[in-house]
Amino acid sequence: MSAPQPFFHSRWVPAPAHTRDLGPDAGLPAGFRAGGVACGIKPSGTPDLGLLVCDSDSPVSAARFTQTATPAAPVLVSRERCRLDGLRAVLANSGCANAATGGRGLDDAAKTQGAAALAVGVDPACVALASTGGISHQLPVEKMVKGILDASTRLSADGDGAFQQAIQTTDTLEKRASLEVELNEGSVRLSAQCKGAGMISPLFATMLCFVETDAVMRPETAELLLGVCVKRSFDRISVDGQLSTNDTAILMCSGASGVQIAPESDEELRFGEALDALLRQLAIMIVSDGEGARRIARVHVLGGDSDSVEAVARAVANSPLVKTALHGADPNWGRIIQAVGAALAGRSGGDSVPAPLAVDLSIEGTQVCIAGAAISQDERALAQAVQGSEVEYEVTLPGEGAETEVFFSDLSHEYVTLNTEYTT
Repeated sequence: MSAPQPFFHSRWVPAPAHTRDLGPDAGLPAGFRAGGVACGIKPSGTPDLGLLVCDSDSPVSAARFTQTATPAAPVLVSRERCRLDGLRAVLANSGCANAATGGRGLDDAAKTQGAAALAVGVDPACVALASTGGISHQLPVEKMVKGILDASTRLSADGDGAFQQAIQTTDTLEKRASLEVELNEGSVRLSAQCKGAGMISPLFATMLCFVETDAVMRPETAELLLGVCVKRSFDRISVDGQLSTNDTAILMCSGASGVQIAPESDEELRFGEALDALLRQLAIMIVSDGEGARRIARVHVLGGDSDSVEAVARAVANSPLVKTALHGADPNWGRIIQAVGAALAGRSGGDSVPAPLAVDLSIEGTQVCIAGAAISQDERALAQAVQGSEVEYEVTLPGEGAETEVFFSDLSHEYVTLNTEYTT
């Protein structure tokens, strides 16, 4: 049997020197318990309800949610009725997104929030909600209340595996980690559980992610670190360019280690590096688990201004022509040039015909285009270079100063088949 793959396995996310991978079964940081059960939301009978609890009397937390104009009921309830800087628990379910469900959806979410609060003995305002699954279905509240009671009796420090299983939908692999982070004043633990495989767009991916640490930090520090790291991870991925109704990322700090993460300190920098690497690797795991995906790519765009590089990166990442070429390991870079041009069409304004764009393009370090024109290269070597599981494209626009990236998956027959049949 081959050795298990280390958590930090992508070439795009080097493991920080002061961070140690403890393996997925190391359990949660001190001050946390979790559990997961099957309560009948999914017809398959697989786990579909999870509870995550912080036992600290004065926890610190931060949260980020989807940017869609049609947010699901759990997002609305969490965003508007929770003390997001002091969460004590998360109630998460799969199999039903509770999205596009109107007033009843909000009432149902509030009922499950109250049931979870009662089961774990905290204020309802300290219980965040997260749901994933089919849109437009009503939440089965009675089943969930029974599941909440069941899950509350199974909470344990090593219950993150059961919690992970309970939040997955079309995921084919677990996306969780347990890390030890060495700081100047001692070490802290950092763990995460994440799900996501489809409906992924680089405006905060279709995903749920829950991060726990036993470090001590202020609410503003947690808010800053989560915000910065989400922008460099879940904001930078695409499977199919579809923005979800339910995206949620939550950071919870128990403070049980006693190790302080002071603002603008070396401790904050080192912890931030670990959190950044953790979320970036999880984000890449989401892309690599994209429904039916065979390989993934990073498009790195430089030059121009911030709007143009962002438009180009998203256009390339979401192009079905680029994505199908990636799936077939076809170095058909003309599709990338087409996506670049389409992204910047009409930028000159008026009815004037824009001048040809002097764009440069490299694939896996091999330059194929300079100032908008093809250059000779070894076609066989280029074809071989895109056979790997990770492929890099670098696009350089005229001008200087801006830079961005998007990680994306290919587009396969399996993606179409899965989403033709998917209901939960």
